[in-house]
Amino acid sequence: MEAARLSPGDPNSFSRPDLCVVRRIHLNLTVNFALNILSGSVDLSVERQRNDVHSVVLDAKQLTIEEVHHLETGKTLKYTLDGATASFGSKFEIHLPTESPECITVRIKYRTSSNASALQWLKSEQTAGKKHPYLFSQCQAIHARSILPCQDTPSVKAPYTAEICVPADLVVLMSAVRSGSVLHAEDSTLRLHKFEQKVPIPSYLIAIVVGALESRKIGPRSHVWSEKEFVDAAAYEFSETEEMLKAGEELLTPYVWGIYDLLVLPPSFPFGGMENPCITFVTPTLLAGDKSLANVIAHEIAHSWTGNLVTNANWEHFWLNEGHTVFVERKIASRMAGEKERDFEALGGWKELQGTIDSMGADNKLTNLVPDLTGVDPDDAFSTVPYEKGFNLLVHLEQLLGIAEFELWLKHYIQTMQYKSLKTGEWKDMLYSYFSDKKTLLDSVDWDAWFNTPGMPPIKPQYDTTLSDACTGLRERWVRADETDLQAFSKDDIKEMSSKQLREFLAQLFMQEPMPIAKLEAMDQLYDLSTVKNSEIRFRWIRLGLKAHWQKSIQPALGMVTEQGRMKFTRPLYRDLFSWDESRAAGLQTLEKNRPFMHSTTAGLVTKDLNANKL
Repeated sequence: MEAARLSPGDPNSFSRPDLCVVRRIHLNLTVNFALNILSGSVDLSVERQRNDVHSVVLDAKQLTIEEVHHLETGKTLKYTLDGATASFGSKFEIHLPTESPECITVRIKYRTSSNASALQWLKSEQTAGKKHPYLFSQCQAIHARSILPCQDTPSVKAPYTAEICVPADLVVLMSAVRSGSVLHAEDSTLRLHKFEQKVPIPSYLIAIVVGALESRKIGPRSHVWSEKEFVDAAAYEFSETEEMLKAGEELLTPYVWGIYDLLVLPPSFPFGGMENPCITFVTPTLLAGDKSLANVIAHEIAHSWTGNLVTNANWEHFWLNEGHTVFVERKIASRMAGEKERDFEALGGWKELQGTIDSMGADNKLTNLVPDLTGVDPDDAFSTVPYEKGFNLLVHLEQLLGIAEFELWLKHYIQTMQYKSLKTGEWKDMLYSYFSDKKTLLDSVDWDAWFNTPGMPPIKPQYDTTLSDACTGLRERWVRADETDLQAFSKDDIKEMSSKQLREFLAQLFMQEPMPIAKLEAMDQLYDLSTVKNSEIRFRWIRLGLKAHWQKSIQPALGMVTEQGRMKFTRPLYRDLFSWDESRAAGLQTLEKNRPFMHSTTAGLVTKDLNANKL
């Protein structure tokens, strides 16, 4: 039986904001580390879109609904909670009073499951400090429904407030501005923390973290937070945050979120970063010691406009978030380090896109820029495609229309669409409207090939290769060299290379046929690559060894998938381990050992990768 779209506006949400929409959210929750649950209530202020509508339809996943009532009258409201689906949860429909105003507030008393897909609970021994438990959320793409009943579609935006009760010795942060805390009136071991997010946001940007956290001020509107063991290293690593914020404001519009804080999460966090408003979550794998991986911060800062302020209406149009964000991120890089740096990063991104297409298959419909996600969990569709394919479309348009003109359009796009959500067709209409005098140029773009055709983009934009030429030259020397005569190489080969160039050199080697082990051994002896701590370099070096079936690479691979859970690294490393007879058993054993400590999203997708490898 063919899967059906869950609602007219969003294939992955049961909610019907076209009939009755959530306008405001208030959370009142207690964090229970003993049971690994959140419990309390949520107040949803809802607005009917038609007079004949008498219910509000929400998403819920793994929630126990205890009571629903009309806040203004106290009257109990009837509801239905349909059977659950594995990925999408349940349709949750609340019947509203027949005789009631257009806007009313419903209070839902509920509790989460201990297995809520949005939450990861860490025992004290899993933290750096080893003394206190830790909780963090990851709601993107469709996991907010496991924390609260909501219209879990990015087409709905609402401001929110929250009151969160936690053990008094722990800190709470949310994707909102802190507005004070007080000891619990009845239990001095608990503290109540209050938050307010005045800017309307989609549900996937609701975020919470609870732990033994400290902060350091890194700018006039920024602090970095983490466990005390990492906070000083993080403050150094992300000291350029304010410069990046100013570059974003110069390119686009004023920053509307008030504060821009950063939180370095425990190693199991599955992404490089998550753009939660007011508090960006980042992986500790960015702590390279030389600020060389801070481009991820530029990416998350760019989301303050593209994604958080102007948002894709559903996950089929994810490229509107990520393609624009990569574009702005690299614009920030060009303003801070020059246009050649932007092009160097673009070339690296093209290579990553090619690797993704090779892995997923050039005919895989999920490599469309605008894929059909009917019946598909957006997590299963996650890849570099919306990031890099989307970015290259925007660069192609910039080169077609002119850099200055396209930057002005980008600012117009943000100004016009801020606080709204849109789909690709609306975006294209805006582009044609703004460049009405350049319709012929726009008509020359093969839109169907860009949006609806799988595989690599139909056109590769022109990029300056100056910074990558050194990487290419060294790669060609190693590929051509006779493995019995490697005397021409020395440690000085990489002396003038930046860490980004070293990463690119390894990425280029990985795209070649497997390297002879003798060459890898010589390379390691000269360049000391096995001791490098930079996660991007380490990742590529390990993969290069696994591809060559170098026994020495197995233990470092097992170590890296154990020490951190960032999917960018973890999934490819496990795939490499599973695909080689010599490492498969150790990979499987390590996966089962690590599974209880992995984020549920990471564990689920690695398992799917394993099952695909068996076919």
